[in-house]
Amino acid sequence: MPFKKLGLVGPLAAAAALSFAFASGDAAAQKVLRYVPQANMGTMDPVNNLSSVTHQHSWRVYDNLFGEDTSGNVHPQMVESYQVSQDGLTYTIKLRPGLKFHDGQAVTPKDVIPSIQRWAKMDGGGKRLAALDMKLTAVDDRTFTLQLREAFPATPGVLAYGSTAMYVMREKEATTDAATPITEVVGSGPFVFNKAGFQPGNKIVYDKNKDYVPRPEPVSAFSGGRIAKVDRIDVMIMPDAATAVAALDRGEIDMYETPPLDLLPVLRRNPNIKTVVFNKAGALAFVRPNFLHPPFNNPKARQALMHMVDQEDYMRAAIGSDPANWKVCWAVQVCGTPTASEAGSEPYRKADLAKARQLLQESGYKGEKIYVLVPMDQQVIRDIAQVTVQKLKDIGATVEPVAIDWGVALQRGNNKGDPAQGGWHLFHTWTVGQILGSAISAVHLGTPCDGGGYRGWLCDNEMEAHLAEWIKAGTTERRKPVGEKIQRRAMEMVNFVPLGQFFQPMATRANISGIQETLLPVFWNIEKN
Repeated sequence: MPFKKLGLVGPLAAAAALSFAFASGDAAAQKVLRYVPQANMGTMDPVNNLSSVTHQHSWRVYDNLFGEDTSGNVHPQMVESYQVSQDGLTYTIKLRPGLKFHDGQAVTPKDVIPSIQRWAKMDGGGKRLAALDMKLTAVDDRTFTLQLREAFPATPGVLAYGSTAMYVMREKEATTDAATPITEVVGSGPFVFNKAGFQPGNKIVYDKNKDYVPRPEPVSAFSGGRIAKVDRIDVMIMPDAATAVAALDRGEIDMYETPPLDLLPVLRRNPNIKTVVFNKAGALAFVRPNFLHPPFNNPKARQALMHMVDQEDYMRAAIGSDPANWKVCWAVQVCGTPTASEAGSEPYRKADLAKARQLLQESGYKGEKIYVLVPMDQQVIRDIAQVTVQKLKDIGATVEPVAIDWGVALQRGNNKGDPAQGGWHLFHTWTVGQILGSAISAVHLGTPCDGGGYRGWLCDNEMEAHLAEWIKAGTTERRKPVGEKIQRRAMEMVNFVPLGQFFQPMATRANISGIQETLLPVFWNIEKN
């Protein structure tokens, strides 16, 4: 059935009255980059908040030990040098000289070690290091060692980007319990969080870190010389897409991360606007079931979700009618990434609502309410969630859409309790191909049985073994057959339901340059001319 794209509150003219109160001398004195992200931020703590907007924030204010270039090669970032022992068990890591936090304190191993330890309690890649009895020891003010029980050659890559990037925080924040959000934001990265300028739900301000010393190498994605080339970044929160598009059209903002694809023709008519696809691997939209509660603790109910999905319906509703911007994709590692496969998805590629209805009934479902989180300020996620709500009704389910904002959805998504009492049944999101394409970073595929996995909390030792095998395989050729094992197991257990692959351009004013090809937007080396 056709689905109508919802959520835009009117044409561009509806936003014509919008104006910003910018200080008259401010822009003249400084180069201010005004950016609209896809959504508001929940907490500012990247250890316990997986949202992309939180990680964009974190790359502005924090620095990383290692970074990946555009080809996926790992290079030292905060690290001056490192050596690996002959048996592969010990890494001796030396920090660059002169690293300083924004409060003037020197960055030392007493900050780095608890940063790694805190991150490793929540991150999928970090947990793999911890499981190898990771031991961290300070040697001097710039040097520390990392020891493991068995050789793990992927260690620098995991520190660069496990399931999330590993950001170095001050000892004060790094010793906070991993499940408790930090309350202060003090990093050592190229931008400084401006606490005085922070307006929750409206604006987040960052100033250039004038004391930051970039690496001498040319920048390439997350590696090399990260240089702040603007004096200030104003992150403007605009939940309404038409308002943001109109502001960009008039030059009141400089960058809009996720303009609705059906409004791109409007923007492209303006010669002062350009569009840039910074993430060439695209993203996969999906719905994650809660494995702890009926009906989706029963595999038949999860299979019902697979059979009810027509990916074209989802993509047309959320991404638009132009198939150049999306494609049908059943690969949990995302089509086009090196080890992706669609094996095992054959029974699901043609929607079968009758089969879905039958399986839902066979799961023991008796008409209880199914709680679907619908974040109203996240256009793509909101629209795919609304399609799911309708399709569940079509197969006889009683549905309770929960309209909330994205920050609240992330918090509620961590609730393991009764769906009717603040928990949930279905959580919609999307993730970029570079993350899902790697078993090191694909937290969404992780199925640890310690209760600490990705929201939904699937326990599956067989999948964990496949992911570990993928990591140890080392080369792409050796990993390809393991990728098929991961795919088949994900289709069998229904780790999540793929809803389609899409390619989201960013829209910017024509005077913006230097945008890096990264999985998420970063702001070093961006220029405003």
